[in-house]
Amino acid sequence: MRPDLPYAVGGVVLGALVLGDAAIAPDAAAVRPIDVVLVLVTVAAVAACRRYPVVALTVVTAAMLGFYLRVHGGVAAAFAVLGTVYIAAWRGHRAAAGLASVVFLGGFLSRDVSVAPADRPGQVILERTSLLLGWFVAANVAGLVARQRGAYLEQVEQRAVEAERTREEVALRRAGEERLRIARDLHDSLTHNISLIKVQAGIAVHLARKRDEEPSTALLAIQEASGAAMRELRATLDVLRSPFDGDPVGLAQVGSLAERTVAAGVPARVVVVGDPRDVPVEVDQAGYRVVQEALTNVARHAGPATAEIHVEYAPARLTVSVTDDGQASPASPVTPGVGLRGMRERVTGLGGTLDAAPRESGGFAVRATFPLDGPA
Repeated sequence: MRPDLPYAVGGVVLGALVLGDAAIAPDAAAVRPIDVVLVLVTVAAVAACRRYPVVALTVVTAAMLGFYLRVHGGVAAAFAVLGTVYIAAWRGHRAAAGLASVVFLGGFLSRDVSVAPADRPGQVILERTSLLLGWFVAANVAGLVARQRGAYLEQVEQRAVEAERTREEVALRRAGEERLRIARDLHDSLTHNISLIKVQAGIAVHLARKRDEEPSTALLAIQEASGAAMRELRATLDVLRSPFDGDPVGLAQVGSLAERTVAAGVPARVVVVGDPRDVPVEVDQAGYRVVQEALTNVARHAGPATAEIHVEYAPARLTVSVTDDGQASPASPVTPGVGLRGMRERVTGLGGTLDAAPRESGGFAVRATFPLDGPA
């Protein structure tokens, strides 16, 4: 519905009311074509008062005052003026609303004085004055109250928006402080220890080669794994210290992850099903972390085993699984540890599902499925 339609309907109703009152008023003069024109002008002005309140108020006041002075049809001529006075006051034009009220009341009452009955002129004037004065004061006050209420509601809404923005800023600030605290703790503890492991492994490799001995596979794996751990830890610290989330790891690095697992003494191979394609960054990182944690569990708990990594790309989902042929069996249930709980939280947080259980044929299987057909 157009915003001006209620005003146009109101103008038509007021115009009909004015003409009807003039037709039934006992002391009213005959309505002439010029009077009908004044009523039509009033209807048009009321219809436009939303966009042009002061102009409409001026036109309505002049037209209805002229109509009343010519026809003397009753108080219905004041209704259109009252409506435009209210709208002008509501829109903030208090001076124009007050001036129009005074002008119309003055002309209306002057006409009443000239035609008041000789036997009781004071009573008639007092009644008309009290009635119209009360109406116009009420219209001006109602317009001011409506404007103040609108300003109050707008202020309350602005305060609510500001409070919400402030809460978000406080939450972001606290989150940033917590990230920095975690980064400091990681730097002070893990970085130091991993650096020692890397340095000691490097020294051991150097001394072995200095004695013309080939370093053991386990020692080389420790050296490579410690170096990779340092790189990932530095990347994690960069993320924690940065206001923007980012992580260099993803499913594209699963191959190098498998190579490090092989160097650590666990044979592993990667099988990719479907055409690799871009997936959401969160899903890409989560898939990598699932593979990483599953391979870590294989190296720790499976004993002599072979691992197989499956990455399957489908139109609506991504599936990542890691299976091994180690010593796990359905007869000895596995108690979920921190790693499995962390994997499950990471996957379910993106709307996916995680299955981790011993295989019927022996070994353990971890399977994560991520939806790709909607927002996580």
